[in-house]
Amino acid sequence: MENLPNPIWLRSFEAAARHLNFTETGRELGLTQTAVSLHIRSLEADLGAKLFTRAARRLTLTELGQSYALTVRRALADITLSTNALFGPATRQTLTIRAAISSATYWIAAELPAFSAAYPDIPVRLVSNIWADSTGPEDVDVEIRLGYGDWPGVRVEKLCDETIVPVCRADCPLPTLNQLRTAPLIHILGYEDNWARYFEAHALAPQDSPPLHSVDTTVAALQMVMGGAGYATILNRFAQNAISQGLPLQIAGPAIPFGQSHYLIYPDDTAARPASAQVFTAWLRDRVSTNAVG
Repeated sequence: MENLPNPIWLRSFEAAARHLNFTETGRELGLTQTAVSLHIRSLEADLGAKLFTRAARRLTLTELGQSYALTVRRALADITLSTNALFGPATRQTLTIRAAISSATYWIAAELPAFSAAYPDIPVRLVSNIWADSTGPEDVDVEIRLGYGDWPGVRVEKLCDETIVPVCRADCPLPTLNQLRTAPLIHILGYEDNWARYFEAHALAPQDSPPLHSVDTTVAALQMVMGGAGYATILNRFAQNAISQGLPLQIAGPAIPFGQSHYLIYPDDTAARPASAQVFTAWLRDRVSTNAVG
């Protein structure tokens, strides 16, 4: 093939586009930071275009680099899958994905039909837990957590930032922000300050009375909302997925930044991840990039 860049340079570029850090890229690929930098500069010279903007302690993709990263990521994922499908049994091993129960229910589960349609040779098992940082005995190939990315003993990669919105029943008249302050509010344990943060973002004082209802998952909160118990604040991503799935809900106010993000969690030995896990994470990154939630 003519005009095909060096595959080693492309592998380094794909990893660097994810990490936006040559040192982290080198750690993943078993290379030095200098080697990664050389690969990227060689690729840019070969293409005749800048893929990254370099500033002091900051690396960002150019607009052309962002587009090229998606193309390279898809191509490498397809090569990995095809290689294992033709020459080894790895792709027939079940891919196990773990996420907190709310992320699994109102996000990942909704994405899996599209993934299976694109990669029908990869069986998938989705397991969930109530708290994002709890662990279980099962072998997990891909883990997705919501938080600040500060978990010890693992490597993390930010997947997407999040916002929160208030939700109410679909047949409920949409309230004003002042009406929300006097409405029955449902609190989710672990995120009890979400309502206070929401009102503060709109320059309003929070309710001064204790919550009437508190639950430990978004799943339970939405069941109470649909039952008419009041309003809840949840991730905008979850709200939009729940509504698209036909749940009788509606978004009851503008979104505000959440402060926490979804992360991909990796073991220290990245090379030990099966090919199916690498294919899924590449696919999910692409999915998030092309279906951004505001």
